[in-house]
Amino acid sequence: QVQLVESGGGLVQAGGSLRLSCAASRSIFSINAMGWYRQAPGKQRELVATITKGGSTNYADSVKGRFTISRDNAKNTVYLQMNSLKPEDTAIYYCNADEIIFHYWGQGTQVTVSS
Repeated sequence: QVQLVESGGGLVQAGGSLRLSCAASRSIFSINAMGWYRQAPGKQRELVATITKGGSTNYADSVKGRFTISRDNAKNTVYLQMNSLKPEDTAIYYCNADEIIFHYWGQGTQVTVSS
């Protein structure tokens, strides 16, 4: 098992930046992939970005060029740097650990972008 705790959310104006962090309770070195997902009110949870244990990244089209996912295995932490934020980025952002058979989720952190 792994517990995930997100932090770094908040209220920001459009065009601003935030960096989300996801701290894991144990080593993430061998976890297949870590990712960020988000869920806006009345919408389904959607993928934002993932990063494999090999360092390959994948992004939703809506965030390409604006968001960057990274992982620090020494700190057991995954980050999501979000730049040029838009009101449509407003959502609860969840961290995910993909161990193929098992998926683990954090509690989420609220990101609100005002226009």
